[in-house]
Amino acid sequence: MDRATQSATPSAANSAANSAMTDDTGTTRARDGDGDGGNSRNRDDAWTARRPKPREALLAAARGLALAVISLGSILLFVVTILSIALLALGIGFLTTPAVLTALRACANQRRLLAATWSDVPIPVPYRPFPPDVRSGLTGQVERCTLMLKDPATWRDLQWLVIDMTAGFVTALLTAVLLLYPVEGFVLGAGLWRPFTEGTYWYAFVPVTGQSTALAAAAVALVLFGVALRYCPALLRLHFRLTGALLAPAPGHALTERIERLTETRHDAVDSSAAELRRIERDLHDGAQARLVAVGMDLGTIEALIEKNPAKAKELIGKARQSSADALTELRDLVRGIHPPVLAERGLGDAVKELALRLPMPPEPEVEVELPGRAPAPVESAAYFAVSETLTNVVKHAGADRVWVDISYADGMLRIAVTDNGRGGAAVGGGSGLSGLQRRLGTFDGVLAVSSPAGGPTMVTMELPCELS
Repeated sequence: MDRATQSATPSAANSAANSAMTDDTGTTRARDGDGDGGNSRNRDDAWTARRPKPREALLAAARGLALAVISLGSILLFVVTILSIALLALGIGFLTTPAVLTALRACANQRRLLAATWSDVPIPVPYRPFPPDVRSGLTGQVERCTLMLKDPATWRDLQWLVIDMTAGFVTALLTAVLLLYPVEGFVLGAGLWRPFTEGTYWYAFVPVTGQSTALAAAAVALVLFGVALRYCPALLRLHFRLTGALLAPAPGHALTERIERLTETRHDAVDSSAAELRRIERDLHDGAQARLVAVGMDLGTIEALIEKNPAKAKELIGKARQSSADALTELRDLVRGIHPPVLAERGLGDAVKELALRLPMPPEPEVEVELPGRAPAPVESAAYFAVSETLTNVVKHAGADRVWVDISYADGMLRIAVTDNGRGGAAVGGGSGLSGLQRRLGTFDGVLAVSSPAGGPTMVTMELPCELS
């Protein structure tokens, strides 16, 4: 498995004339001996950092103008959304509302993307995912419509449309106007004021009636231009912060989502435990129990024949011995299925290696383990059976002849990757075994990721948070 590598690039050294040295107390002093040299340099650096950058202001103004135009589209989207929701009373809305709300979410997600890329304002996506069992056709349309209308994020999107077409439009347009308005003052100062002198032409608070007042207007424009250079990026950021206040998850959303997640994983854990108990009961009933009953019957027959037909009794004794050995083997296999002894004694790495040796594949899987310690027993057990089920799926469905298993630990996460060179096409959902695997890992706050393009290769990655001992 490839390992990502990191390299650090040393910073360039300062020149001898401008370099600074640090004394034993950690205080930086200028090499030239001027006690205030460092402070002066710091003030200069601070001014350089705060100095208006024309390119950033121009870019912010252009983006603000674009956002103002886009915000006008919020009016149309708002009207269409409200009409579609109103048509629910007639039944038509169930056909149109899912598509309209999908478009609304796409618009909101596009604004989230612009906020992150244009102003470094991250806005999380709070939409609830659809359950995997949503049906298709007209019934599915009704289900999707109901789920989207029950999602609080849908109504926050509608509130955002109202604000975006009003306050959002104003803040975006002001970003552009603040930089464009000084251009008019510069035009007046350049002597092009005469076409406007058929009365008093006002620029800001300056009445332009001649060249002298036109120059005064240009001076005001210069001040406004400096203000625009300084505050245009801030105004654009204000627009996106206003957007984030409405599009971000509602207060308590993370807690609610966490509670729902814990409730779901608790139900999955209970269902998995019940299914496991039924499996153990079935295996005992159909396997070891049946063989032990047969041994008891053979012993009863032996007791009746031991004096009349010793040869037949001897034959039955051999049969009973074989049945008891088979029952013991099945009990050992059953115990191994509950918790393999090698897992308890030697840990996850050796248990997976032993599992790979028993896999019915001509070349055994390549297992690479890098664990500085052992995970808690429940996590080890969950990881082991997750790998076991994944390898079983590879043997049954992948058609692969090479399998690689990589187990590592970093940043508080136990990471397991199972890769094969099979036909690909594996996916979570649709009742596949990977869906059950995802639910079981979710009991431990684990995650499952599947990369399986058609034609392969397939890589199943599992991560479980834990601390190693």
